[in-house]
Amino acid sequence: MASTVITDKRPGYGQLLRTPGALSFLLPGFAARQPFAMLTIGIVLLVQHTTGSFGSAGAVAAATGVSMALFAPQSGKLADRFGQRAVLVPGVLVHAAAVSLLVALALAGAPLWALFLAAVPAGASVPQVGPMVRARWAAKLDGTPLMPTAAAFESVTDEFTFVVGPVLATALCTGVHPAAGLIAEAALTLVGGLFFAAQRATQPAYGLTAAAGHLGGEPRRSALSVPGVRVLVVAFLGIGSVFGGMQVSLTAFTEEIGNPGANGLLYGVFAAGNMLAGIAMGAVAWKTGPRRRLILGYAGLTVAASLLWTAHSVLLLGALGLVVGLCIAPALITGYTIVETLIPASARTEAFTWLTGAVALGQAAAVTVAGRLADAHGASTGFLVPMAGTALALATLLALRSRLRPREASRVAARGIGHRVPVTVD
Repeated sequence: MASTVITDKRPGYGQLLRTPGALSFLLPGFAARQPFAMLTIGIVLLVQHTTGSFGSAGAVAAATGVSMALFAPQSGKLADRFGQRAVLVPGVLVHAAAVSLLVALALAGAPLWALFLAAVPAGASVPQVGPMVRARWAAKLDGTPLMPTAAAFESVTDEFTFVVGPVLATALCTGVHPAAGLIAEAALTLVGGLFFAAQRATQPAYGLTAAAGHLGGEPRRSALSVPGVRVLVVAFLGIGSVFGGMQVSLTAFTEEIGNPGANGLLYGVFAAGNMLAGIAMGAVAWKTGPRRRLILGYAGLTVAASLLWTAHSVLLLGALGLVVGLCIAPALITGYTIVETLIPASARTEAFTWLTGAVALGQAAAVTVAGRLADAHGASTGFLVPMAGTALALATLLALRSRLRPREASRVAARGIGHRVPVTVD
């Protein structure tokens, strides 16, 4: 049974962007968060060009995704303890160096094992700028009616990143040089990351949680120890399977039909669907509970993803890709909304990095499997990966949906704000 408390309309994006100091970290933060969207597709296009194998390209890209998924939560913990600047500066330097090495090895025709060795530090050092930006919003706005708007804005920004990043990387790799996408990714990471780290005035306080051992009377524990977070991790693995499966399968499909230039257009349509739905999601003050929205949105995503393998023309695949994109945003945004109600503030940044890492891990697995399927059985079989990934995740959501109920402390805190926060049980 749903219980909803809503007062007035949510504050707008314009009011949010007028927050003092916001633009100083938003603009460099947008550039620095591009690696997550550009890295995988950039590796796939470069390594496939140099080796001729989607399977090998997918495996190298998967190595970056796995290492990112493993190291992202540790990066979040270190940022909470030592500060964002202390983690970002060495991180972006290592990342730029590792990606440059990977490019040089691929162009030199190095053996596959050498590409794997370079891919691991490239993935492990991907800066977790999205969670860091969310932490900065929380430090500025926590307990105000603008906080839900900030959460929605960040989700829209993530969606916009998925529009710009892969399309930019694909256009550079196919129109300039196969290595151009990764070179641009490394440059954006380095410049954006250093500028973001330089914004000390908006950096959240750090080290307090480790010193005190608890916050707000609650023991400090890993976000992954919360059952609902683990359920959301599975859901985000499924979302990652869509991104990874689409990236490889669209590339294979357009090459198979002799029109590789259509790859950027098809992925752009898919990513544009993400963005349009994200903007709409962030602008609506929902009366339906987030748990129900997540399940309904994920069901729609599963149905749409299950139809991809049937498409045998650019027009039909573009239409289905648009529908899949429109269905991703509701699931992704609602998942981020729910996780904030499941965890104490002391574990917020870490929880965001677990979800980000789960998308990367799902993407890595999908890239590997879809690449091998495309090599062995044709491009259409690669689209079976998003279908399987979302179906398994949906089954998990349905079976364990009771674990997504918000913490009582979160509901009480939301009521205590006394403004425009929807408080839902279902």
